Amino acid sequence: MRIIGLDFGSKTVGVAVSDPFGWTAQGLEIIRREDENNLKKTIARIKELCKEYSAEYILLGLPKNMNNTAGERVEKTLLFKKRLLKEVKLPVILWDERLSTVGAERVLLSADISRAKRKKVIDKQAAVFILQGFLDSKPDIKKLLEEEKNEQ
Repeated sequence: MRIIGLDFGSKTVGVAVSDPFGWTAQGLEIIRREDENNLKKTIARIKELCKEYSAEYILLGLPKNMNNTAGERVEKTLLFKKRLLKEVKLPVILWDERLSTVGAERVLLSADISRAKRKKVIDKQAAVFILQGFLDSKPDIKKLLEEEKNEQ
């Protein structure tokens, strides 16, 4: 069972994929776009990656505020989720991504990666961080999917 993990940002989407056993997350790429609202190519690429890796689910990071409130980024992420459901036609699980970029930054700093190189890969590493956190938590995926379905 492979899962595609996404870190959805205003100009980029970091992408990670799980191994077939659902134990580890590996970074794939960063999808960049010029216009924040033009998601056509972004969704097309995600669709290609889902097919290439035979993904069964998409894990989408939900950028809640530290006090657990939903801000503008959460609203945009929820709209992106709707587009993914409609166009990619795979189940989408939302996952709290608070501190994912901070965690990714720490990993890259500990690997002694230069600031310039960190900037180029931080979104992909954040997607890895989100997906690995999900995999490590060993969630009941069927239950999560049912909850997501009920919220739609």
